[in-house]
Amino acid sequence: MLEILFLGTGASVPSRDRSTSCIAVRGGSDIILMDCGEGSQRQIMISPFSFMKIRAVLITHMHGDHVFGLPGLLQTMSLNGRKEPLTVYGPEGLRAGLDAMMSVTEGETCYDLSVVELSGGERFSVNNMTIQSYVTDHGIRSLGYVLREADYPGKLDKAKAMSLGISPGPEMARLKNGETIRGVRPEDVISPSTPGLSVSYTGDSRPCQGITEASKGVDVLIHESTFMSSESALAHDHFHSTVTQAAEAARACGVRALMLTHISNRYDDRGAVVDDARSVFAETVAVDDLQLYEVTTKTIRLVEP
Repeated sequence: MLEILFLGTGASVPSRDRSTSCIAVRGGSDIILMDCGEGSQRQIMISPFSFMKIRAVLITHMHGDHVFGLPGLLQTMSLNGRKEPLTVYGPEGLRAGLDAMMSVTEGETCYDLSVVELSGGERFSVNNMTIQSYVTDHGIRSLGYVLREADYPGKLDKAKAMSLGISPGPEMARLKNGETIRGVRPEDVISPSTPGLSVSYTGDSRPCQGITEASKGVDVLIHESTFMSSESALAHDHFHSTVTQAAEAARACGVRALMLTHISNRYDDRGAVVDDARSVFAETVAVDDLQLYEVTTKTIRLVEP
């Protein structure tokens, strides 16, 4: 199971109801944070998640509404005695920007803090999660990310294995570990593995090939949708996407669910936003701050507080 916690869903500036961009994905006890806008650490503190369980931070681009919360969060971790190393990933310019913010605020950390700059297309692992970066179109260096769990192993059919002469105990264990025992191959008695769950997060971007290529077949697409479809020219001029463009990407990628975030504060009626998207892609929700979604191989559901 994956859990997706929306800590900040607003666009550009915080409002009474919405903080700026920040999303936490939890697999087991490990958390990967995606973007870290102003106020993110307080949002985490009033959520069911612990910021001390964050294993990596993924920054999509260096606009303030996606990074202004990062120096404070890193320093708070240090003040709370974090010892585990932490890596922050993001586009070129991340290291200089973070160094500047930390230096002027005396932002020393008592744990090893690494910064890795990406150009798009890299794959790396954070504990049990594989992460792929991809290039987006936001007028500055910008990235999206696909997070994938490890595949779930297939199940051993013990009855079938025994019918083929495999004894319970060590022989079964060796078969599960990939050995062939007395001519019985693992694939003869173990079902195929099931792909791990996956989430793609676009950050801020116009519609682009990078999103659709990287996000094909993911379970959940978290797509920015700053503007309604009636303001497509404004979206294009500001390097953003409309609600229907996000829905078109979800349909093209064949995802299970589309989650709309980074919606402009000018749109008070979230129902109209969802209706706009659902005219193109039915399995759409517009997310709110502090909403938690559980994703399994069978269901994607909002967890009621």
